[in-house]
Amino acid sequence: MKSTLEEQQAFVTVVESGSITNAAERLGITVSGVSRALNRLERKLGTTLLRRTTRRLELTEEGETFLGHCRHILAAVDEAEEAMLDRHSQPKGRLRINAAPSFMQFVIVPVIGKFRARYPGITLALDTHDRFVDLLEQRVDLAIRIGELEDSSLHARLLGYSPLRILASPAYLEYHGAPQSIDDLKQHSLLGFNQLDHLNRWPLRHADGALLAITPTLAASSGSTLVELAVAGEGIVCLADFMTITPRQKGTLVEVLPNHIELQTQTVNAVYYRQATLSQRTRLFMDFLAEQLPGTYLQR
Repeated sequence: MKSTLEEQQAFVTVVESGSITNAAERLGITVSGVSRALNRLERKLGTTLLRRTTRRLELTEEGETFLGHCRHILAAVDEAEEAMLDRHSQPKGRLRINAAPSFMQFVIVPVIGKFRARYPGITLALDTHDRFVDLLEQRVDLAIRIGELEDSSLHARLLGYSPLRILASPAYLEYHGAPQSIDDLKQHSLLGFNQLDHLNRWPLRHADGALLAITPTLAASSGSTLVELAVAGEGIVCLADFMTITPRQKGTLVEVLPNHIELQTQTVNAVYYRQATLSQRTRLFMDFLAEQLPGTYLQR
């Protein structure tokens, strides 16, 4: 006997919510109803999917494998139903977007009002995280990723490139003096990242050709924090253009060592799971970003 979608949904929801009680609440059914669905599913499959103790639930190896298949099946059913609805109505439904906090703050938030006005039926959920997340596990429809992509299970649509610049506030440079060479940076307060070491390699080269790897005098975990520190006159920083558009336009941040910088850019991609069937909502949001961002926030 084959498993049903209801049983698969119960299994996935238990795993994602962490308990049978939480799953019952999310699904709007009784705790005993969820338990029975799980028991039926395991009997049909002839295997144990979850080890149950008084304190926790733990996936077995078979459960881990079956979970991935269930997520694909349920996602495909959802997309198929949405595709039929999309043929007869305006786009609507929930769209979950994930991006780094700085990209969400400086790039997506300023244009999100235009998207909502254009597609009022789409409900947006905006998630931020400095680390890459598992799109399936976090139920993310679309993620914006900056830098090189290493996950071959993802399909990417290039949105553009964001150049790197070295910047400081006029007040900082007036007080400490503007560096005239790469070696002069040793005498300055350098702002950098405390968790992402690769972002502390600045587009300046030593005489031997190696990129300058700084040791931050003051470090932070997010680009938005570093922007505020630089504007406040706490030091010199290297950041992608998309984070610093406003302070550069206002003159509260100015370029440092512009004649020494080697042009480097960060790639910005919209990514989704390669085997997923894209909903109309996801396609519309990608098209919207591709339309809005180049020229203002990104280079093409």
